[in-house]
Amino acid sequence: MKLRDSILTALLMAIGLVLHQITPPIMGSMKPNFLLAMLFVALFINPVYQNALLGGFLGGIFAALTTTFPGGQVANFIEEIITAFVVVTLIRLTARFNRHIAIPVIAFIGTMESGIVFLAIASAVVGGLPLAFSVLVTTVVIPTAAINTVVTYAVYNIAYQAQKAIGKV
Repeated sequence: MKLRDSILTALLMAIGLVLHQITPPIMGSMKPNFLLAMLFVALFINPVYQNALLGGFLGGIFAALTTTFPGGQVANFIEEIITAFVVVTLIRLTARFNRHIAIPVIAFIGTMESGIVFLAIASAVVGGLPLAFSVLVTTVVIPTAAINTVVTYAVYNIAYQAQKAIGKV
């Protein structure tokens, strides 16, 4: 992986950190994870496993530092790395599909997987959740997946057009 790719991933994750930090909680102490949207964009731009490791590691650290969810530090770190590898694998498997369809579908699936894995790990770490699992999935994970789908698609298209303009695509 080239240094330029690593820097772009780190920059996107920093943008995700700012968005994650300023976003208010939706339900209880859970917040939408915009770090995921930026992670997905970084992986769509450079779908290699080294980038998944870098993005997942940075996302995990950033999310752990900013979480307000009980047990969220451990859960965020583990879940972001798992999600990065799941998403990069999905991207590679769907490389021949229409990107206008694949990007939103993968962003939605990736966010759903991330939220469910996060809740499962957080529940195991602290011995329970502040609300029922199904309530958190319905009120936080699904709305976050919808938001991340739109954000990921929009930011990726901006990045794609920028790459196209400088002749990288």
